[in-house]
Amino acid sequence: MKNLLLLSSLFIGLAFTNKTHNDLPSVELKDLEGKTINIQDYGSNGKITVVSFWATWCGPCIKELDNINELYEDWVEEYGIEMVAVTVDDARNIPKVKPLVNGKGWPYKILLDENKDLSRALNVQNPPMTFLINKEGKIVYKHVGYTEGAEYKLLEEIKKCAK
Repeated sequence: MKNLLLLSSLFIGLAFTNKTHNDLPSVELKDLEGKTINIQDYGSNGKITVVSFWATWCGPCIKELDNINELYEDWVEEYGIEMVAVTVDDARNIPKVKPLVNGKGWPYKILLDENKDLSRALNVQNPPMTFLINKEGKIVYKHVGYTEGAEYKLLEEIKKCAK
């Protein structure tokens, strides 16, 4: 009985821990035009924001961003979301980013995390990793990796934020 109570307390504690909302950190990154942007600005703009970490060499990352792109216009229209794709490419691969983005026609804001400052702050180990930020600037959902159809789970989470 004592073990059951201890186990129950542990699960209740974990449930509350998972519901804790984290703020976006204050980290400055460059966009494709060289302009410095603080990622925290996306947490204070009153929009639901998707932040997706990706790399030019990551096939699942590109597939995820392509599949979201097919739905993105509807998401913007219906939920007013904003998408920020943060590349974790190193200095050697950064020159490949802009041609790839232009070739794909992705309408997202692209930021460069060349020194991995934001990746470290959010504990991103490997792309793809996606975060959902609510209108109050809190991280309310994160997903590691990509499997076909994960964008629909993300959509469900966006709908929850929009309520």
